[in-house]
Amino acid sequence: MAKMQSRKRGKSGSKKPLKPTTPTWSRYKSKEVELLVVKLVKEGKTSSEAGIILRDSYGIPSVKQLVGKSISQLIKEKNMSPELPEDLIALIKRAAFVRKHLEKNKKDMSALRGLQFTESKIKRLTKYYKRVERIPLDWKYSTESIKMYV
Repeated sequence: MAKMQSRKRGKSGSKKPLKPTTPTWSRYKSKEVELLVVKLVKEGKTSSEAGIILRDSYGIPSVKQLVGKSISQLIKEKNMSPELPEDLIALIKRAAFVRKHLEKNKKDMSALRGLQFTESKIKRLTKYYKRVERIPLDWKYSTESIKMYV
């Protein structure tokens, strides 16, 4: 998602290579990478945290190039995926922290606007995830559900 609620100009930054090839210098085989991913998820890491650890500590540039599947697909195959997607949980946590801040600072209007943006992103994501059946159709975002995930 590009910068939606700001006047900035879209996405920029480094891009993946156009021609994905498995790196010849990598010393890990696909089965070893799968076992590492499972081990990290059992330790309580999310898929993005597992990818960062694999990149920084183990020198694995891309799990998808070595295994042929993304970390999320590997987690789903092993039936270890969380009930809510990772990006939705992060947005819910952000909304909870902003709500807590607004309880102390009632006149912080920029924080209130940020909360409105965050909650609109949550509603858009839940609509998408219900459509692709990643979350139950009866799941609803509310302030009570926030307290459960934080």
